[in-house]
Amino acid sequence: MPHNPSTPDERLRRWRLILGEPDGTAFQLSLADINLDRALDALYGGPGPDQGGPGGSGGRGGGRMTGQPGGASRQGGLGKSAPDVARWLGDIRKYFPSSVVRVMQKDALERLNLKQMLLQPEMLEAVEPDVHLVGTLLSLNKVMPDETRDTARQVVRRVVEDLMRRLENPTRQAVKGSLNRAARTYRPRLADMDWNRTIRVNLKHYQPEYKTIIPERRIGFGRKQNALREVILCVDQSGSMAASVVYSSIFGAVLASIPALQTRMVVFDTAVVDLTEDLQDPVDLLFGTQLGGGTDINRALTYCQSLIRRPSETILVLISDLYEGGDQAEMLKRAASIALSGVQMIALLALSDDGAPGYSHYNAAALASFGVPSFACTPDLFPDMMAAAINRRDLSRWASENDIAATQDRG
Repeated sequence: MPHNPSTPDERLRRWRLILGEPDGTAFQLSLADINLDRALDALYGGPGPDQGGPGGSGGRGGGRMTGQPGGASRQGGLGKSAPDVARWLGDIRKYFPSSVVRVMQKDALERLNLKQMLLQPEMLEAVEPDVHLVGTLLSLNKVMPDETRDTARQVVRRVVEDLMRRLENPTRQAVKGSLNRAARTYRPRLADMDWNRTIRVNLKHYQPEYKTIIPERRIGFGRKQNALREVILCVDQSGSMAASVVYSSIFGAVLASIPALQTRMVVFDTAVVDLTEDLQDPVDLLFGTQLGGGTDINRALTYCQSLIRRPSETILVLISDLYEGGDQAEMLKRAASIALSGVQMIALLALSDDGAPGYSHYNAAALASFGVPSFACTPDLFPDMMAAAINRRDLSRWASENDIAATQDRG
């Protein structure tokens, strides 16, 4: 039965689980809560493996409430054995909802340095897949043994398929709607008439005596081109951008499947890699990235500029925190040159759900002076942002309308 949080006993129970043992409440836990307590103790408190392993007593000092290390007496208790860790991962999936499990897994990776254990298949089979875990696996890709790589790909594919289910339809609808509007003409030839839309807008001109509609406004399809817009996603793959890399790969694959767009995917650190050919499969694309390392935005923009054939029809989305490790002055000159050529350039400081990112305020302000807005964007808003870009809307105003703080030219 669910616990009633308003009862005194339930309040004591929760404080006991938050604070650990001894906590001063003398509250007796049920058998189910003892197992839950041990799972919490292994990560946020209790003795280390040489002091009795997971589940021992040894106060947590509030670590459970904050998820941060507390006093010097608290140590992680997961131990060094992969089977023990795999069992603990299975336990927390049994005791907690997925949203809490993802937080605990992330804490375990950061606090107890479990990255090396993710190189073992039995560990990967026990984890709850999420975007942050995918980022960790991608950072370990180059040192991953062959017997683990297949399991890792399965974990990554589960996350990718879940994100595709959530994001593909909204992206297609938003972008295709904008492309249709961009391709519409109001002086169509007979062969190009959009009869359904023309009839709808002229229904008020229906003539009962003639049983017909007078088409005062005619709407038609514009002449089809190979691509109405060209989109270049230029993605910083430094370690801090892991979630953005994952989401960029998903959106890149969706955009590449829309015939009216020509989509390219470029990732960079101090080197530049064109992953456009891998856009058919986001999992292959993700395993083609290499998280970590330095950042040379200037080199990446130089390569992207070489891809531009129709500046006025090109949207360049630079996804980066704008911390330049290369030649900053040249990077800004390159960005100015691209923007002045007519390319619609956007700097996304992050494409993730992680909140406001750290970024170079100086470079963001410099880009704004060239007419390049800089802001972070959540995955749920990205489809609408691309639709606004296709319609050539003012993206700084779009950001403001969606309560996003954008760096703008202050003149």
